[in-house]
Amino acid sequence: MTRLKLAILISGRGSNMKALLEAARDPSFPAKPVLVLSNRPDAKGLETAADEGIPTAAIDHKTFGKDREAFERAMNEHLETAGVEIIALAGFMRVLTPWFVNTWEGRMINIHPSLLPKYKGLDTHQRAIDASDAEAGCTVHWVSPGVDDGEIIQQASVPILPGDTAEALANRILPVEHTLYPEALAKACESIKARA
Repeated sequence: MTRLKLAILISGRGSNMKALLEAARDPSFPAKPVLVLSNRPDAKGLETAADEGIPTAAIDHKTFGKDREAFERAMNEHLETAGVEIIALAGFMRVLTPWFVNTWEGRMINIHPSLLPKYKGLDTHQRAIDASDAEAGCTVHWVSPGVDDGEIIQQASVPILPGDTAEALANRILPVEHTLYPEALAKACESIKARA
């Protein structure tokens, strides 16, 4: 069985990255991590990945000033060198340029902490609570040039409880993300293989 070469992009502790790495330990999982890349050299997730024996790279976006595309081209060199076939964004806190998104179109996925198309962008949990929604959740989607706009691969929902705070809701959604993301990544890999 061919496993697609996976890069995981992170900016912080990489809890979703960890869930993907754990799933990928199974040789039958359709993605094999070949690179964990961060825009922050101090990202905790880099240590976690290195401990798992996964190659890592850190490219500090600050050194590129306002030239986002130059930062992404530097990132892209690492991705191409590693032979990456699919990218999973896992708490990567950079808005990507159309150049990068188009380069990886149909081969890059993201997880977002809301039931898209509701609550694109930030503060998703508070916005769901403020709207008196009965449920919140998370969505894995293909990355498109619009923010949190791409085609949905899979979603999971969590009830909003009376008196919920954004933090309490986030803490209940996170373990659901950790189950959803590997499942959706496997689906995305199958979709890429079917197109090949």
